Amino acid sequence: MTAIKHALQRDIFTPNDERLLSIVNVCKAGKKKKNCFLCATVTTERPVQVKVVKVKKSDKGDFYKRQIAWALRDLAVVDAKDAIKENPEFDLHFEKIYKWVASSTAEKNAFISCIWKLNQRYLRKKIDFVHVSSQLLEELPKVTEESVPSGENQSVTGGDEEAVDEYQELNAREEQDIEIMMEGCEYAISNAEAFAERLSRELQVLDGANIQSIMASEKQVNILMKLLDEALKEVDQIELKLSSYEEMLQSVKEQMDQISESNHLIHLSNTNNVKLLSEIEFLVNHMDLAKGHIKALQEGDLASSRGIEACTNAADALLQCMNVALRPGHDMLLAVKQQQQRFSDLREHFARRLASHLNNVFVQQGHDQSSTLAQHSVELTLPNHHPFHRDLLRYAKLMEWLKSTDYGKYEGLTKNYMDYLSRLYEREIKDFFEVAKIKMTGTTKESKKFGLHGSSGKLTGSTSSLNKLSVQSSGNRRSQSSSLLDMGNMSASDLDVADRTKFDKIFEQVLSELEPLCLAEQDFISKFFKLQQHQSMPGTMTEAEDLDGGMSSRQHNAGTPLPVSSEKDMIRQMMIKIFRCIEPELNNLIALGDKIDSFNSLYMLVKMSHHVWTAQNVDPASFLSTTLGNVLVTVKRNFDKCISNQIRQMEEVKISKKSKVGILPFVAEFEEFAGLAESIFKNAERRGDLDKAYTKLIRGVFVNVEKVANESQKTPRDVVMMENFHHIFATLSRLKISCLEAEKKEAKQKYTDHLQSYVIYSLGQPLEKLNHFFEGVEARVAQGIREEEVSYQLAFNKQELRKVIKEYPGKEVKKGLDNLYKKVDKHLCEEENLLQVVWHSMQDEFIRQYKHFEGLIARCYPGSGVTMEFTIQDILDYCSSIAQSH
Repeated sequence: MTAIKHALQRDIFTPNDERLLSIVNVCKAGKKKKNCFLCATVTTERPVQVKVVKVKKSDKGDFYKRQIAWALRDLAVVDAKDAIKENPEFDLHFEKIYKWVASSTAEKNAFISCIWKLNQRYLRKKIDFVHVSSQLLEELPKVTEESVPSGENQSVTGGDEEAVDEYQELNAREEQDIEIMMEGCEYAISNAEAFAERLSRELQVLDGANIQSIMASEKQVNILMKLLDEALKEVDQIELKLSSYEEMLQSVKEQMDQISESNHLIHLSNTNNVKLLSEIEFLVNHMDLAKGHIKALQEGDLASSRGIEACTNAADALLQCMNVALRPGHDMLLAVKQQQQRFSDLREHFARRLASHLNNVFVQQGHDQSSTLAQHSVELTLPNHHPFHRDLLRYAKLMEWLKSTDYGKYEGLTKNYMDYLSRLYEREIKDFFEVAKIKMTGTTKESKKFGLHGSSGKLTGSTSSLNKLSVQSSGNRRSQSSSLLDMGNMSASDLDVADRTKFDKIFEQVLSELEPLCLAEQDFISKFFKLQQHQSMPGTMTEAEDLDGGMSSRQHNAGTPLPVSSEKDMIRQMMIKIFRCIEPELNNLIALGDKIDSFNSLYMLVKMSHHVWTAQNVDPASFLSTTLGNVLVTVKRNFDKCISNQIRQMEEVKISKKSKVGILPFVAEFEEFAGLAESIFKNAERRGDLDKAYTKLIRGVFVNVEKVANESQKTPRDVVMMENFHHIFATLSRLKISCLEAEKKEAKQKYTDHLQSYVIYSLGQPLEKLNHFFEGVEARVAQGIREEEVSYQLAFNKQELRKVIKEYPGKEVKKGLDNLYKKVDKHLCEEENLLQVVWHSMQDEFIRQYKHFEGLIARCYPGSGVTMEFTIQDILDYCSSIAQSH
């Protein structure tokens, strides 16, 4: 154990300036036996620190390592388990209880004894020694300053007794004396026994001399003893003083402990004060509203720009104070509650003031705008609301504040704005549309004709009266169409291009005025009421949805901001409520334009399509886009009805039995319609609608031309078909309508076929007998008779041929051609100017027949010498002469 103690002192404690006083070999109770050492140590430097250190042998080698250390002042109880019987177990109570089993009871007692001494010497702390033999503790001497010297040659434990038995090294003086002694006895090396006897004799001599010296100095011994007694007395006095000093120091220690505890409380108080100051500063900085802001909220001028700015800043400051994130516990403070109540009262008061002021502004706007309506009553313009919007936008930030703090008042203002502005816009828009209707119809007489009366141009009658006008307009067009049969050069409509251009400009002006008005109002609503309008929408609501119901369904919680989709929907619903009269007024205007001239639907379809396309590019779900889209449906229906009416008029056309047919009225109307449509729909967005209409119309034209041709009595069917299809072909060739290329080819083919049919039919009359004769020849050949044998047929011999040819001399042929020219001239109409074309075709056909007859004569009557009475040159001269004479 001594060797282990020296090794631990050298390797572990000396490097840490510690001195090992006691050691005990232990293992933990109740567990696998793993031995370790508990060491009691003190530091060599002051103040002295006393520790209990657990040392364990390393698993990787034979060296020891320091595992854990406890300060002795943390030791509360030493439990020896049994004060009577020998028991190696003991417990040490630090922050928790450590149970140990010593290798022997003696080592345990020695270690506990050392702990008791160290407690008495250094700590003077009440450590409970439980189950420790009182006899063992009584045998232990009281530890004092004298009994435990400061030098390292003494110990507070029984370890010094063990050190006596240990080997001690010779110092230099002892080594020198031994060397001198051995030099004086040179033989000691060779004869150790003689040397030992000599040393023994000298020792005896020295002992005797010492005894004699002591006996001779008895007096001095007595004096020495007396001095020792006095010294002991002085030591006792010093001990008494030290005890008194120690008691004084103990009281000082207690006072210092109290001072230390007082300093801790002061420090804690200062810390709490700093934290309290921080909390107070936080509340003051974040929940204190400046007097100027309070005055602005209570009395600020909401009419001036400076007052509005001051109120806006004050409202923002109030909102910040009300929305401050309070720390835990703040809401329980009475001052905080009072301040919050004061803020709520300020907010409520200012919200009432702001709502009342804005309501007054809305009402005043209605009165101001009404005074400006008179100057717009004669002009096709809408009043400008920009100044009103500009003035109201100064309150936009305050509206945003109101929306986030008092949604109920915000919603009330929204409804009031819609109510006032809807009435204002209704007056403006209705007056605007009345001016447009008057300008469309022109004079007062024309106004009465289309259902308007008075200077204001108010529409009279109901939908039924408009329907009567529609029937009347259709009847007028039909009567105009039928009159064309008697009036050759008259136009298909009594309204010229200038009237339609005027209508187009007025309609465009109406749309151009409405579009910026709606866009400006929608932009203002978005900015003023702080509603987002440029986000994607899941779908649009129909106009039939009730505005109040839609808004109340979203008002599920006052003060809760609406989602983006609901805000977009709210903008649209506000626009529907404000401009609820636009769509009906547009529909009325469209109905009037359609009654004036059904072809106006073409202009309206193009213009409305363009404006819808423009609005959808800006915002496909906006009020303007939706409204114009609804109106476009009406315009498209009118356009389809216009096409259907034209087809019905074609079917109802009746031709005169006394006059020639010529170009049918619906063919001329198709030409007029196509020309007008091509000029209107040039670069238009809805070209597909026109192409579909073209297809329907041209089919109707084709069918009804053939129907009229079949019913014609005065004019041959082929002439009716030829002239009208020639006119259709010319129209389609001139307009170059790509979707009607197939119909253009069909018209040309029909024209060509009926021209040929008419020519062949007409030429059968001038040489009627000759035609019949050669038709019989061809019939015999067709029956199988050879051509050269036809002359042997009784009815077709050479004599019969000569007899027929003699009946058509040149003079007779010319006369027959002249009669034919006159008859063709009566059949053909002047508008199409086809007489020369037909006459030239007849000339070519006559020459072809002449050559055909000569070919038959050469083949069927070879060598007969029979020829025609006239030549091809004669035919050319006859035809030219007849054409020039007429």
